[in-house]
Amino acid sequence: MLIPSIDLQGGRIVQLVQGERLALESDDFEGWIAKFASFPAVQLIDLDAAKNAGDNAPLVASICGRLPCRVGGGIRDAERAHAVLAAGARKVIVGSALFRGGEPDLGLAQALSDRFGADRLIAAVDARGGRVVIDGWRTQLRISPVDAVHALEPFFGEFLFTNVDVEGLMQGIDRDAVAAVRHATTRAVTAAGGVTTQDEVDWLASIGVDAVAGMAIYTGRLKI
Repeated sequence: MLIPSIDLQGGRIVQLVQGERLALESDDFEGWIAKFASFPAVQLIDLDAAKNAGDNAPLVASICGRLPCRVGGGIRDAERAHAVLAAGARKVIVGSALFRGGEPDLGLAQALSDRFGADRLIAAVDARGGRVVIDGWRTQLRISPVDAVHALEPFFGEFLFTNVDVEGLMQGIDRDAVAAVRHATTRAVTAAGGVTTQDEVDWLASIGVDAVAGMAIYTGRLKI
């Protein structure tokens, strides 16, 4: 399944290269919502909230009211997760908060799972150079994505694996890295980072992985 991504920053839809350089921005919310209306899932990320630089909460709530969204960005505790779900999100994506002292925070994972149920929770495991990165991809940990997935598997119904090394570059996915995460868990897996062609979407589907695409869709490289 192809999942289009809407990234919010400063009240606009944006696309960043490797989480840093602004490549595209748009305020055509109506146009993109209409284009994504037929998709069974849309990924909605509040980049400002993720970076502790404010948030786009009214926009998140508005888009969730019109599209079947899985929402991430700045979800660091149960209260924030509850607020996002109450605003209409189908699922919440939890990332950096799941790691404390360089290791998975199993206490938080357990608390979130107990309150909301694993089926409504997605664990974001982002990686650069084969190691997990957090804090807006600025801090690299020693733990590998596979080890992180093993530790968090009991608490989450799905994993979102983003390969920062290829994210936003439209040069293709790292198939070995995705396959390693797929083989590490029986839970659902979604891959982001570098998804550019229909062939890649089809290959991911063949190994049981959904594909998140942003830059390739907004530039027209990947037709929807």
